[in-house]
Amino acid sequence: MGSLTTFVDTSALYALMDAADPMHQRAGQTFRSIRDQDVVTSNYVLLEASALVDRRLGRAAARSLHDVVVRPLDRVWVDAQLHDAALAAFLADTSGGPSLVDHTSFEIMRARGIVEAFAYDRHFTKHGFELVG
Repeated sequence: MGSLTTFVDTSALYALMDAADPMHQRAGQTFRSIRDQDVVTSNYVLLEASALVDRRLGRAAARSLHDVVVRPLDRVWVDAQLHDAALAAFLADTSGGPSLVDHTSFEIMRARGIVEAFAYDRHFTKHGFELVG
């Protein structure tokens, strides 16, 4: 893996699902352009995105998220070691910024040499990653 791999964040998944989201159109174009590449996300991102989509858009949208959007993505399953590393970074970050899910994403990206994130979250750039989309 490396720079040809893109990590997908909750912010991009939500933008794909919500037609009223200001980034919806752009997210669709970006997703179509990257889905034939190595595209990964984590089970933590999927949990966060599922809850957000379900709460704001309803269960049918949450089902579509998984049946249509997430299906082609590779998934990284967060284990205890990865969770502990992300939790330590989260607790050490006193900026009040990135969430535990974000820190988990950063840990995955660093460990796998992934530099690109399909995200609309400024925390990724503040932690040294490039945004696509």
